Amino acid sequence: MKEPIQEYAKIGLVHFMLWKDCIKGGGDPSSVNTILDDPYFGAVEVSWINDAGQRKAVAEAIRRSGKAVAFGAQPVLLTQKLDINHLEESERKKAVDAVTGVIPQAYELGARGFGLLSGKVVPEPDRSRAMEQLVKSLVEIGGELGKHGDIPLVMETFDQLDYGKNCLIGPNKDAAVIAKEVRQSIPTFGLMIDLSHLPLQGETPGEAWDAAGAYVVHAHMGNCVMNNPDHPMNGDEHPPFCIAEAENCVEELTEYLKVLRDTGYLNKERKPFLSFEVSVFDDWTPEQVIKQSKETLDAAWAQV
Repeated sequence: MKEPIQEYAKIGLVHFMLWKDCIKGGGDPSSVNTILDDPYFGAVEVSWINDAGQRKAVAEAIRRSGKAVAFGAQPVLLTQKLDINHLEESERKKAVDAVTGVIPQAYELGARGFGLLSGKVVPEPDRSRAMEQLVKSLVEIGGELGKHGDIPLVMETFDQLDYGKNCLIGPNKDAAVIAKEVRQSIPTFGLMIDLSHLPLQGETPGEAWDAAGAYVVHAHMGNCVMNNPDHPMNGDEHPPFCIAEAENCVEELTEYLKVLRDTGYLNKERKPFLSFEVSVFDDWTPEQVIKQSKETLDAAWAQV
């Protein structure tokens, strides 16, 4: 494509994955300014910021930048080992309460989307019950979001692998079943797909979109390492693009972008979120990861 990809999407970056000191709600969230000050980006994705003063400063910086922001509640669940499809009702409710507890932060930060993930995969005899619990939780969380405004609730699909995130959702075909059910109560509910996860899910971009594209409202770009337990980033750890033994480089990102273009996800009028989710590796700095990510995207987009 000759036109910049920024004409078709808000290019963003998942802040808490690149600056992992912030993933538990602490650290120094002022690092978000690296993204806000970079004209390449039109969006940023943040998570909980437990210090009220820091949160206010980040919210003001985001507003001054004029850039779009999405809120990721995935760290709230993952770092506390909470499960919104837990078969025990008390545990399910505990997870829901944790997620709804950070909704005011999302609104304070000006979020235009609120992301989360399903809980753990369960044995087949319990699967139907777990899916029911997941739908119940998503409807409850979506209802609470609706009390504060109109931020869409978005569920990200993950792998079911022991060395990954081992999530109930999981395959995009199952995600579509959940989305159809939840939309009966929460019409704005949608799904998030991530190039980082697709190899772990055993799906190509085209297969993922065929299964769930009607419900996809958010997209991530990234990488993963598979089947090498000795690799420090084996599994769902979001290494930089194109490193040795990893799955995604320019060719794979090009295929992904072609699917997003051909299906209409990339759109000049809507300009949806399309965010890097990448992490530091070895002696890489965040700035080096950002530079390499942009170079990889530019090379891939030139081939679309």
